[in-house]
Amino acid sequence: MIHDESPLMDDGRAPASDGTAAGAALADAAPAFADAAGAFASGGSAPGSDPSPAASGQAIAALDELQERLLRVTAEFDNYRKRTERERRDVWNSASADVIREFLPALDDLERALGAPIDASAAESMRRGVELIHRQMLDLLNKRGVQPIDAVRQIFDPHVHEAVANEPADGRADGEITAELRRGYRMGDRLLRASVVRVAKS
Repeated sequence: MIHDESPLMDDGRAPASDGTAAGAALADAAPAFADAAGAFASGGSAPGSDPSPAASGQAIAALDELQERLLRVTAEFDNYRKRTERERRDVWNSASADVIREFLPALDDLERALGAPIDASAAESMRRGVELIHRQMLDLLNKRGVQPIDAVRQIFDPHVHEAVANEPADGRADGEITAELRRGYRMGDRLLRASVVRVAKS
């Protein structure tokens, strides 16, 4: 259970955060509205009588104060909305930049491999270089909590697999995945991309 240790104001209320500034300001404005209503109500002693000049002045002042507070609440809320949108965008951009920055060394290695001269004797060396880059990229994904989804020889699961073709079972279980055409990935419980597969059909 979480206990709120927030300090209380003199009137017993918790101080308003940015997200509740509008509500707090409206609550503060309520007494002014009540004063205005009370001033109008007490202005005349009999039905149809005009309110006294003092009561009218008090009511007008209270309504002016209420209008000023409402305008201030509107401006504060608009500033809060713009600030939270900007902060959310900054967090997203920062996280994206961190991920992209980690992939840049793998991209450098791939560009060097593509720029190397091609001949028969270099084919095996290039293959080893590509395998190294592949492992490097998988390590980066693993660091971010991204894991490949098991597919081949698994029973088809529509939640994580996408079947694009069927083929005869030939002794395999109905619904068994026979080939993976594109690997799928998940990050924790979140599916990033389903595996594209072929499935045995009896």
